[in-house]
Amino acid sequence: MSWETVIGLEIHVQLSTKSKLFSGGSTEFGAESNTHVDLVDMGLPGVLPVANREAFYKAIRFGLATGANINQTSSFDRKNYFYPDLPKGYQITQMEQPIIENGSIKISVDDYEKKINITRAHLEEDAGKSIHDMFEGETGVDLNRAGTPLLEIVSEPEISSAKEAVAYFKAIRQLVTFLDICDGNMAQGSMRCDVNVSIRKSGDKELGIRAELKNINSFKFIEKAINFEINRQIKLIENGESVVQETRLYDSDKNETRSMRSKEEANDYRYFPCPDLLPVIISDKELKEIKENLPELPEEKEIRYVNEIGLEESEATIIASSKTMANMFEEASSKTDDAGLVAKWLVGDVSALLNKNNIDIDESNLSPENFGKLIERISDGTISGKIAKSVLEEVWETASDVDQIIESKGLIQIQDENLLENVAKKIIESNPDQVKAYKSGKDKLFGFFVGQVMKETQGKANPKTVNEILIGLLK
Repeated sequence: MSWETVIGLEIHVQLSTKSKLFSGGSTEFGAESNTHVDLVDMGLPGVLPVANREAFYKAIRFGLATGANINQTSSFDRKNYFYPDLPKGYQITQMEQPIIENGSIKISVDDYEKKINITRAHLEEDAGKSIHDMFEGETGVDLNRAGTPLLEIVSEPEISSAKEAVAYFKAIRQLVTFLDICDGNMAQGSMRCDVNVSIRKSGDKELGIRAELKNINSFKFIEKAINFEINRQIKLIENGESVVQETRLYDSDKNETRSMRSKEEANDYRYFPCPDLLPVIISDKELKEIKENLPELPEEKEIRYVNEIGLEESEATIIASSKTMANMFEEASSKTDDAGLVAKWLVGDVSALLNKNNIDIDESNLSPENFGKLIERISDGTISGKIAKSVLEEVWETASDVDQIIESKGLIQIQDENLLENVAKKIIESNPDQVKAYKSGKDKLFGFFVGQVMKETQGKANPKTVNEILIGLLK
């Protein structure tokens, strides 16, 4: 029997505001437990929330970038449930009047493009965090994260495979980082998603029973969790059993999903309007200002890189795939007139190191400033391309400054023409048979002489100067 998969994603994006959604508590990551907690975050009696204007502005930027409808009047509701890391006993969210509705984003998978519609994106506060490994036999609660502003982005159930789900998550991450509304750091929980997975017979119009996979924060785990869940549901149905609507947890160690609890419906949460918060109204003037100050988006960058700078489309796509890589390209391009050289290094050596280590550019030790220095030193002749490769590798391992590596290891390129001419003469005198063969028409031997000079100078000779000298000596 043929089956088709239907997937919808709910992506939680932590907005990069300095303070929380309804309090002055800091959102800085990595502080000691329970040190960034305001009275509002703790839900103490008598305290009142105050909405963070900046969170609204960042949400609107996302809405504008996805061509969504911006609801200039939005309101907050209480979502009631009990959990130890939710001190108020409810979460403040937007149920009835979300700030964003009906947007879309394009994804690319293998050799095709697809538009995924976004049902809504709404603001809500994050919960705290339960800690299970700090106290023997007990659970601790860290409320530093409680109240952090989230934008929950809900897709239509239009995603058809694990690959498409990963492409969609990557596209959202690319967009929110370019918009400067989230740092995109999944390891720190800045982005995570719930995945709704169901299957149905090919050609059926009615959706199957879905299972929700909670809190996944890795591209690799999204793909693995979805593929496992698809196979699990197919086996259940083909064995005459039924899929039940439930929330499931993905165990990356065992590569399996397991049941957490039956899936709640909206009425289980007893939503009602938050009595402590008035509706928020965004004026026409505010909306106009936000729209006028949107940064250049990834697709716009790609077009500019091709049309104005002359990059190949494939190069432009790779470079515009992340904000950090785009920043590296522009930082380095400002230090040389050769944008093609910059693109070559990013698409070639840098991308090769990323693939080898299976990491994202943001996780590497290479900064836009340091990469810019590396390109500058190649352009001004301080180091050769060969030496630059070894410098890049050391930066990759240690995050050391490019100039410090060059100086401490004595890697500065030899520019002295007299010195290089003497080395070249010595090589020619030591290889009379090769000289004779070269002069008889074996032009490819020229590379042999260049290689010998480079070997003699430990790779420090300026290749361009060496070529010019050898051409003159081998006439």
